[in-house]
Amino acid sequence: MKGRTPVRTLIRSRMKNSFLAIVCGVLMLWAGPAFAASDTIKIGLVLQLTGPFADSGQQMINAIKTYMAQHGDTVAGKKIELVFKDVTGPVPAVAKRLCQELVVQDKVDFLAGFGLTPDALACAAIASEAKIPLIDMLAATSIITTKSPYIARTSHTLPQISAPMAQWAYDNGYRKVYTLVADYGPGHDAANAFQKAFKAKGGEIVGEVGVPLKNLEFAPYLQRVKDSKPQGLFVFLPTGQMGVSFMRSFQERGMAEAGINLITTGDVLDDGAMDSMGDITLGMISSYHYSAAHDSPENAAFIAAYKKIDPNSRPNAHAIGAYDGMAAIYEVIKQLNGKIDGDKAMEVLKGLKISSPRGPIYIDSETRDIVQNVYIRKATKVDGKVYNIEFETIKEVKDPGKEL
Repeated sequence: MKGRTPVRTLIRSRMKNSFLAIVCGVLMLWAGPAFAASDTIKIGLVLQLTGPFADSGQQMINAIKTYMAQHGDTVAGKKIELVFKDVTGPVPAVAKRLCQELVVQDKVDFLAGFGLTPDALACAAIASEAKIPLIDMLAATSIITTKSPYIARTSHTLPQISAPMAQWAYDNGYRKVYTLVADYGPGHDAANAFQKAFKAKGGEIVGEVGVPLKNLEFAPYLQRVKDSKPQGLFVFLPTGQMGVSFMRSFQERGMAEAGINLITTGDVLDDGAMDSMGDITLGMISSYHYSAAHDSPENAAFIAAYKKIDPNSRPNAHAIGAYDGMAAIYEVIKQLNGKIDGDKAMEVLKGLKISSPRGPIYIDSETRDIVQNVYIRKATKVDGKVYNIEFETIKEVKDPGKEL
């Protein structure tokens, strides 16, 4: 028996090896997702995918897909994974829950999207607690970036768009204006910025009204405007059915025939809705940061790529905010070589410059808000369709809303 291993010892050894093999297998199964995650960058997108603002969410999804079609789905050796969450409407409690799920369960590296201000504000604290960059691709109330040091905006603010409209209106002969806006954060910002800038030039606000969000009946409000006999009516309404309904009411009530000119933010004369509104928009003046008719090589390439994703829709400013939001995220990933750290990511975003389809933009290093050109546009028929044609540019406009 000398030199031979006892049977009992051999059994123990084999059992030990089997146990180790099982343990190693379990560990590999447990660690597998973690290993996979290390090769993936997850972007959690909180969007309006159903409900009254679903068109906005679809524009943003189309633009995100467009950017990835142009620039690939791998950055710095990391695969980009999109995790979509549908908030259904301005429901901050739902938005907060979805953001928590994205951070805790999905373990995303970025939070992004946010079509409406209440949803973005609901997630600000989560971004701060988790130290995860939140890219505001659309929500336009000025205060959003003040609610967390981990928020950067790639869309616009309403004061940024409204103040230039007021200055243009006064310089072009308007002295008495009525303001009509949606009664929520962005609407308040738009009205305050327009009124402040218009009064500073010497103009008079002869009346103001806030209409409930999702309101589709404008006749009583327009009669009130008509009775005040202003030269102009300044309007902000969120992009979508509200704007379409308003434009029809404006025409039906004979506002233009009464000598009341419409001046508005581009939300009302939305690129995505111009085809459905048709000729009733002709000649109307708006201020905005983007038009599908913007003349630049970057925009021509964007439009062509977008049409491959959705040949039946015209990209609007909601799309451009999402498109540039993806550009910002990709640049962060590149500069950090795929190793995402919240604080380092925000340092990359501060001062970041992008050659956007809308024109040159950058993120202010102090406010983390976007700085961009604002365009005065006129609704004009081109090749049988109405487009917002830019005819005046106010360059490098910062958000004045922090001062209101």
